[in-house]
Amino acid sequence: MSNSFSIFVLPFCAGVLFLLVISVWKYWRWIRGFNKLQRATIRKNIWTWRFLPAIWEAFREGLLHWRITKKNIILGYMHRSLAFGWFLLIVVGAIQAKLAYPDGHPLWVAIFYNYFEPECNPVVFPKAMFFANLMDAILIYVLSGLTLAMFKKVWSRPLGMKRTTRHTIMDRVAKLALWCIFPLRLLSEGATSAIHGNGGFMTKALGNLINNIGLADPAFEYSCWLLYSVALGTFFCLMPFSRYMHIFTEIFLIYFRQLGVRDNDKKTGYTMFELSACSRCGICIDGCPMNKELGIVNMQGVYMLQSVRNLELQRNAESIAENCLMCDRCVADCPVNIDLSIVRRQVRIKNKEAFDKQGTYGYLRNVQPFNAIGRIAYFGGCMSHLTPGITAAMETIFDAVGQKYWYMDKEDTICCGRPLLQQGFEHQAFELRRKNTEMIVNSKATMLVTSCPICYQSFKKEYKLSIPVLHHTEYINMLIESGKLKLRHDDKRVVYHDPCELGRGCGIYDQPRNILKSTSTLVKTKEEREHSLCCGFNLGNLLLDIDQQTKIRDAARDNLLAQNPDTIATACPMCKKAFQRAESVPVKDIAEIVAANIMVDAQ
Repeated sequence: MSNSFSIFVLPFCAGVLFLLVISVWKYWRWIRGFNKLQRATIRKNIWTWRFLPAIWEAFREGLLHWRITKKNIILGYMHRSLAFGWFLLIVVGAIQAKLAYPDGHPLWVAIFYNYFEPECNPVVFPKAMFFANLMDAILIYVLSGLTLAMFKKVWSRPLGMKRTTRHTIMDRVAKLALWCIFPLRLLSEGATSAIHGNGGFMTKALGNLINNIGLADPAFEYSCWLLYSVALGTFFCLMPFSRYMHIFTEIFLIYFRQLGVRDNDKKTGYTMFELSACSRCGICIDGCPMNKELGIVNMQGVYMLQSVRNLELQRNAESIAENCLMCDRCVADCPVNIDLSIVRRQVRIKNKEAFDKQGTYGYLRNVQPFNAIGRIAYFGGCMSHLTPGITAAMETIFDAVGQKYWYMDKEDTICCGRPLLQQGFEHQAFELRRKNTEMIVNSKATMLVTSCPICYQSFKKEYKLSIPVLHHTEYINMLIESGKLKLRHDDKRVVYHDPCELGRGCGIYDQPRNILKSTSTLVKTKEEREHSLCCGFNLGNLLLDIDQQTKIRDAARDNLLAQNPDTIATACPMCKKAFQRAESVPVKDIAEIVAANIMVDAQ
């Protein structure tokens, strides 16, 4: 065996040590920043079975990039070949070094194995050629992904991306170092092969070429290995301060998420894991309606995280946070499942000053609870009052099945608080939730049904109610399945628009479709379910003018009309109102369609 040390390994070793120290310091600081609830959740679940799905998801997403692959096979292959391929090089290299050095070896031997064991002695290591060829095959796999990454930088459309992310200078330098690592490894192994005749099928061929051009020289070989070590060391030193910190951080984020940890409207250490788990892949850019319809490409989720994370960009965070529809399309597209809307809301809350500084909210005193023991509480919502056909339809449905109910916001309306929260007015939203909760608890209602997806998401996620909370599509579907509500089926062709807050926000996709299949012929559209297009007139963005909102609305409308429907159905008063402004085709809420199709003998 040859000497197992050379001075050229020092840049690599320094980079590994620096990466380890900075990463441990950062992760320790972030974990200390978890709030009490997050810490309690970890303590409660850390020794449970939850670590098993965390391990599987970390492998599936951290190395195989399965979510990206499902969206785009070529893009998934590119990410997987770089991540999983590099992982295989490390693992197989470690096995190779262990077999050659059974009594132990320094860390760097596995990384620079061909230099320290150039002879491939079959007596010392009988399977040397097998591993040499295997390492060459893995290196080809990695280089194929690297070639795609370089191609994507020049022309991204063939890889399924209309736009790629604009990176910071630190990200660019780190990427250059990363791109140099694998070609330099191939060149170094080829240089060693030129002198010693070792290596697999690819490195040996390269060694023959180097030999033929007269570069089979120890000085050239040493220079190549030195450059390879410098590239590795540079990348590892830049990694904690660039987007590539996601390589390790995503594993932690997956683990904490599987334990049940969630972010909230206050920035915590968990938020820092979310910020750093973003790889800046840019997948969130293409699907964003602000990009697709308005050509605004500086406020998507990737730039939101980038601006919050990087000190030099934080001055842009507020403007980026405000200019967003909060439609959650980026959340649905994110391969890391980062809750981008939560981070955006954190920035909005941080920069909002209370408009009712005295906290009086005098009008809330006029809204009193009603004794609704054994009844359902029905909350129409502010927007439903602007589309009264929806609330009227729900009253018809309640009466048709003999359901006693309390229409809690029929006379003195009160907001659920979510529109204020989305705009960053945390205190005001809290006061509204407090009053609504007090009313519902005192009423002793057994269930809460609402017609507005915005209200539904608020009551479901932000309130702490002890009774079931249902959107009216869930409630109606339950009535149909139980046989309490009988509907006639007509011959109308209906397309369904998934509202952002109901679909992507709460995962309600099947119940509305089940209802429509009971009344009409439901026709599929190109963009639906998690890929549904925003109507453009939601309350998430107050910066867009009417023309910009209309362009976004028209794109969603065109997607629906492409199937030549008789009716456009939706389950959101805001969406209904938006589409009604533009279309001669009838636009109806599902509750209205159901109310019109109730069979006379329904009890």
